[in-house]
Amino acid sequence: MLENIRIVLVNTSHTGNIGSVARAMKTMGLSQLTLVDPVQPPDSHASALAAGATDILHQAVTVGTLSEAIEGCGLVIGTSARNRTLDWPLLGPREAAGQLLRESENYQVALVFGRESSGLTNEELQQCTHHVHIPSNPDYSSLNLAMAVQTLAYEVRMQWLEAQETAPAGQGEAEALSYPLTEDLERFYVHLEQTLTDTGFIIKQHPGQVMAKLRRLFTRARPETNELNILRGILASVDKSIS
Repeated sequence: MLENIRIVLVNTSHTGNIGSVARAMKTMGLSQLTLVDPVQPPDSHASALAAGATDILHQAVTVGTLSEAIEGCGLVIGTSARNRTLDWPLLGPREAAGQLLRESENYQVALVFGRESSGLTNEELQQCTHHVHIPSNPDYSSLNLAMAVQTLAYEVRMQWLEAQETAPAGQGEAEALSYPLTEDLERFYVHLEQTLTDTGFIIKQHPGQVMAKLRRLFTRARPETNELNILRGILASVDKSIS
């Protein structure tokens, strides 16, 4: 289960933070690190702060975009430190850890962390299926990147240890549900936007917030794989009727 959990760092500014994250991951048994467009690749400073977790750094995958980083994942949880214009399904750290573990039995899952200074953009958060917020002291809520990773990785490990003691109880629900991977969802959104444009519902010159709100709707509903196939079939039938 832990091997299917991917830690994703977006546009990290300081290589030392990447090393500290690797150390935080290894102490909690996580090994998959993906770097999205880091300002600098891991260097000697990163290795020094990794403190024995250099194997995590050496195995890290570097990609150019978040969509590449979460390819193949069926669950993507993005960290958010503040309320956004469009609310997304929001989890607490323990709830997020439980969700990651349950679904990691079926496919790869990802926990996404943003830039040190500004976090994730709204567009990046919209690529996530859920958001997680660490309820820190509102009078001093500053958590550095490695602290945030350590906090959530700890919650994952504690629930993983509990799962080892109670296995195989509780596995039926995870096995019964099948959710689409992120790339399948993106193909659906592209298809949906094209169909709504072709029917005139979306005006190409003035699209507004229609797709952002529809993304939120479907993210909240979270259709299973067969339900998404039905939706794609409905869109195909609409396309056929207007062609």
